[in-house]
Amino acid sequence: MAAEGPLSALASALGGKEAPDNACRYGGRPGHVESYFLRANHSSRPLALWLKATILAPLASPAVAEAWFIFFDGEKGTTFAQRCTEPFEQAAFTGAGAPELQVRAAGLELLLGAQGSARGAFVAPEGTAALDLVWKADASPIAMPLSLFPYRLLRTGPFPKSKVLTPFPALRFSGRVTLPGGEVVLDDWWGMQGHNWGKEHAFEYVWGQCLFPADDAMAEGFSGRLRVAGRTSPRISALVVRKGARTFRFDTLFDVWRQEADVGADAWRLTLRGGDGEAHIEMDASGRPMVCLGYGNPNGEMSYCFNSKLARVTLTVRPMDDASFTCESEHGGALEFLRREADPRFPVV
Repeated sequence: MAAEGPLSALASALGGKEAPDNACRYGGRPGHVESYFLRANHSSRPLALWLKATILAPLASPAVAEAWFIFFDGEKGTTFAQRCTEPFEQAAFTGAGAPELQVRAAGLELLLGAQGSARGAFVAPEGTAALDLVWKADASPIAMPLSLFPYRLLRTGPFPKSKVLTPFPALRFSGRVTLPGGEVVLDDWWGMQGHNWGKEHAFEYVWGQCLFPADDAMAEGFSGRLRVAGRTSPRISALVVRKGARTFRFDTLFDVWRQEADVGADAWRLTLRGGDGEAHIEMDASGRPMVCLGYGNPNGEMSYCFNSKLARVTLTVRPMDDASFTCESEHGGALEFLRREADPRFPVV
């Protein structure tokens, strides 16, 4: 977890003791959404897998559990995407989250931890997909738990309404995925596991994450806008970069004068400056397989997540006290855009 900032005392005063990263925050009351998600990428081919288990507790109807599966095939230019839903009382999210959490949701079974597993099957009109996977956390320091929020108060207090953590930023996957067109073997694929929760989905965001195994590096960041008292905030951004044992944090969220974010239809460019120097990241999923996911909010409104796990990524960091470095990935970037409107290019899953 990130080191405590100057707001930590205030967070404690507000009852802000943190639960383990993967502990389920749902307390059984309406007005909550929570997700655990995994992604894995082939080390050299444009192939990727994305899984998600979600709790949605609407304000005016019973809670449900959802399971999501997407396989991105950049060689064929195709995706297999399916969502399954069941009443929450048929699902289970058990365990303290440290070291493990067991999830059973709509046909997907997850054991979340440093050594975990995923099993399940998803039936769609074009056929059935099934998976049987295991993973383990990489041994590098880049795999340590990560928070994009610089202060504990932002993770435990009432603001912002949507929280995010990355319990396992660097995982290595093996196993099998069966698709209608055949079987895919995961042999040391690289990926990660995240956890988010809150009273609603964020108003608008771009989120990206990429691993650069050859450079022993990773980067994760976001640009987003909040809705506060009926008004929309300026875009705020954060980026955390790790290279070996060194972490570079560009997370002075509300210092809009030292951040430049350019958000396109399928691409994101971000430049941030701070005490650790300067960082620039470009992520582009143009022309790559992408899926639109319909995310329900507890108040009944819909948000739309445009999801690609095959983005092209270029990262450049210019530290204040060390040599600059650049990392590149041709198709290893996880890139998501959350928007208020659907896009006619993509059917909603």
